[in-house]
Amino acid sequence: MTNAFLKAETIAATSLGLLERELVLANLVWANAGFDFAGAKNDTVTVRIPSQLVAHEYDWRNDRAADIKLDELSEDSLTVQLNKDVYSAVAVTDEELSLDIKDFGSQVLQPQVSAVAKAIDTGVAALIEGASYAVAEPMAFEDPFAGIVRARATLNKSNVPQENRTLLVGADVETQLLLSKRLADVSQSGSDSALRNATVGRLAGFNIVVSNAINPKSAYAFIPSAFVLATRAPAIPSGATFGASQSYNGLSMRWLRDYDATKLRDRSIVNIYAGYNVMTDKVGASKKLVRAVKLTLSDPVKTA
Repeated sequence: MTNAFLKAETIAATSLGLLERELVLANLVWANAGFDFAGAKNDTVTVRIPSQLVAHEYDWRNDRAADIKLDELSEDSLTVQLNKDVYSAVAVTDEELSLDIKDFGSQVLQPQVSAVAKAIDTGVAALIEGASYAVAEPMAFEDPFAGIVRARATLNKSNVPQENRTLLVGADVETQLLLSKRLADVSQSGSDSALRNATVGRLAGFNIVVSNAINPKSAYAFIPSAFVLATRAPAIPSGATFGASQSYNGLSMRWLRDYDATKLRDRSIVNIYAGYNVMTDKVGASKKLVRAVKLTLSDPVKTA
């Protein structure tokens, strides 16, 4: 009988699937594993932003005395730097492997992947909360709806696409929205992802997603391209006996497993290189974040 050994590449691919299901905030922003960081100076790549043009109209059946207008193409760019090495390392003794661990994937690898996912989401949360917004809107504590509508109008006026708009909310904002009974149900049967569980409804053209990683009284209305997440799977070292790198759907990950003979234990390491940045657009002579709007919940009105 031929022995069937599970390959490192198969386990890495499975782990990447687990990672994707664990992510919330990283699944809301533009994540692209296709960035080529190989040989890039300071581990930085430049993302090209296409030119935007406005069409003109030539007078119908005119005398052809006037020339048509010629526009100039002006592309923009954004830099993204890999500057984070996010990892989880676990040691498993011979005794634990022999007597305690029945399913290595669920008992060891799953907690590691979850830890990496939380760290990436925390990085995205810090990016979103630390960004400089062109527009900030207040939300009334009793009913935040009017503030959300104003945020929608701001995005509309900036010609931000209406597809895939997200309203990321803190815990207090979620509570007030649920109490307002304005949310439309967007349940997605068959999905068990962390993002599915964090999506609490749809309102004013936004998918409402809650996260404890942001301020409870804050909310952010944006489209995916407002924030950029770049990931890269580290190379497999030549000395590794068991390891693989995988990239899928904008995410990259490496998994290594080896044996520490001096301490009679296995080591399982999951890690990702990551980088974050904010997408800004030209507004007049300056560049501003117009693809997102920050909202802040006011304090409740005190009654005598």
